[in-house]
Amino acid sequence: MCDQPRSNDLLNWYDQNARVLPWRIAPALSKRGQRADPYQVWLSEIMLQQTTVAAVKPYFLKFTSRWPDVGALAAAQDADVMAAWAGLGYYARARNLLKCARAVADEHNGVFPQELSALLKLPGVGPYTAAAISAIAFQKVATVVDGNVERVMARLYAVQTPLPDAKPELNQKAAALTPPVRPGDYAQAVMDLGATVCTPKSPSCALCPWRTNCRAFSQGSAAELPKKRPKPQKPTRYGIVYYVERADGAVLLERRPDRGLLGGMLGWPGSAWDDAPKDAPPVRAKWTTLPQKVRHTFTHFHLELTIKTAQLAQSEPVQHGTFIDRHAFRPTELPTVMRKVFDLANMPELG
Repeated sequence: MCDQPRSNDLLNWYDQNARVLPWRIAPALSKRGQRADPYQVWLSEIMLQQTTVAAVKPYFLKFTSRWPDVGALAAAQDADVMAAWAGLGYYARARNLLKCARAVADEHNGVFPQELSALLKLPGVGPYTAAAISAIAFQKVATVVDGNVERVMARLYAVQTPLPDAKPELNQKAAALTPPVRPGDYAQAVMDLGATVCTPKSPSCALCPWRTNCRAFSQGSAAELPKKRPKPQKPTRYGIVYYVERADGAVLLERRPDRGLLGGMLGWPGSAWDDAPKDAPPVRAKWTTLPQKVRHTFTHFHLELTIKTAQLAQSEPVQHGTFIDRHAFRPTELPTVMRKVFDLANMPELG
């Protein structure tokens, strides 16, 4: 029987091996009493949901440079925030980001609450994010469980129940290990352990400070855990997008409804995404169908888009959308799938 893991062993490892991240306070400074900015902890955790650290870093630096505190973000224009978020994906996060910032500004005088119960009432803040803010920013004892932590717990205790069914058990085991001292550092230490040592494939068990406490290591089954239920096959949906350019270079764009995929983002006019999309061009024109198609994968389905292009000699009445001057249009402010459309429509051999 393996001994119970000790939080001190992990904290000692973290003191020497903590990742350097722009939103993080180094453990040496944390031990001297310096605390992380709640705004930066919250912003980073929202951005990191289903997104890698490498992808998040430049967005985090861009946001904190442009909107250095929650009050500045709360006062920002919706379109500016959505444009800055473009390419990071899962756009409901950006809409909730604004809602949460405004709730903190209006209901909490621009100061994030410290208690879990109050944090959980903020828009877009669930149990994981609330626990992360409470522990990391305010040094409250809170159990922070993300995918990395689930993997570490599953291996430490050789939990055979597949995810997501194992979540309650893994949360319970993580809570039992959370110490009353340095809870913020401990939370980040477990996440770092999962991200850098106890990785999904080929875990570096020889480097793990909990190796002698790990049941999966002793059983030789670390790489097989956590078990997961088979994922259902993703369906494929189809759509048509219309790329329209005027003689003066202006392009036709529309802002998508706030609700639904890519909500609130700029994009090209198009059909619904379903099994048999109906052709519904936004303006009368001579349309050319490009031979290449855009393919993109969302969380629950694959998408295949047919691109139709048209050149207009002058302004024609449009059924929906707005022409935007080419000098005011920035492709980088489009979500990834819409940027793929732009890139294909502007390939020299297709133009």
